[in-house]
Amino acid sequence: MTQRNPGSVKLRPGFPARLDTRNPSATPAWPAIAPGQTTAPRQTMNLAHGVGLDSSAVRQSMVSKLAQQGMTDAAVLQAMGSIERHRFVDTALVNQAYEDTSLPIGLGQTISKPGVVCRMLGLLRQGHPGRLGRVLEIGTGCGYQAALLSQLCSEVYSMERLRGLHDKARDNLRHLRLVNVHLLFGDGMPGYAKGAPYAGIIAAAGGEAVPQAWIDQLAVGGRLVAPVSAGATSVGKQVLMVLDKTPQGIQQKVMEGVFFVPLKSGIA
Repeated sequence: MTQRNPGSVKLRPGFPARLDTRNPSATPAWPAIAPGQTTAPRQTMNLAHGVGLDSSAVRQSMVSKLAQQGMTDAAVLQAMGSIERHRFVDTALVNQAYEDTSLPIGLGQTISKPGVVCRMLGLLRQGHPGRLGRVLEIGTGCGYQAALLSQLCSEVYSMERLRGLHDKARDNLRHLRLVNVHLLFGDGMPGYAKGAPYAGIIAAAGGEAVPQAWIDQLAVGGRLVAPVSAGATSVGKQVLMVLDKTPQGIQQKVMEGVFFVPLKSGIA
C-alpha cells in the first residue's frame, strides 16, 4: 500500500506480496490440527543445519506444553504450531527456538517466550471466537508475533522504531508472503492513526502507562494488551495490562507480572 503523507513512518510498497494470486481474498491456511488436538506425528529434524528442514515435531511438542500450561484457545495454538519460530532467531540459537525462553535478536531486543506470546494473544482474542479485525502491534522485533497475528486477524499493522529490526523482520517474513501484514518503520508511542480504529492493540515493550494515543485509536469494543510498570513502589517490575474500550468507558485489568524491554520514543 502507498503512504499518502510521507513522514517518520514509512510503508514498504510491494511488500508483502499476495499469498495466492488465484484467490486474492484467501487468508493464510491453518495447520491440519483438529480442535483440541495439540500433537502431531513425530518427524525427524535437525535445526542445527538451518531453516528449511522439518521442525513440525518440535513445534507440536511446544504447542502441547502450552496447552498443558492452560492455553485453551485452539486458534492461538494452531497459529503457534503453524509459524516456524526458528526462522526468526539467529542461526546459532535455532536449537533453542522452541524452548519456553526469550532469545536475543540484536540491538538489545529479544523475542519473547512462546508462553508469554501465547498468553498475550489469548488475552487479545478473548471473547472473539472468529478472526479479529484490524490490529496494531507496537514493536515488530524480528517479526514472529506479526506472523502469528496474521493467522488470527484480518489485517495487521506492525510498528518498529529500530531500523535494523524493521529490516530484519521484513526479511524474516518475506518467505511467508502475508498479504494482510503491513510493516511500518516509525515511533510507536503515537500509534498509527491512519489505520485506526483498531479491534486490538498489542505491545511488546512496557512503559510507565499506556499511551493515550493508543487508547484513542482503539475501537469501541476493542481490547489492548500491553506490559506496564507495576508502580512507583515496584521499580523495574512490570505487569500485563488488559484494557477494554466499552461504550461506558475504559475498563482495565491487571494480570500477572512480566518482563519486557522498555517502551521508548523516537526512531533509531
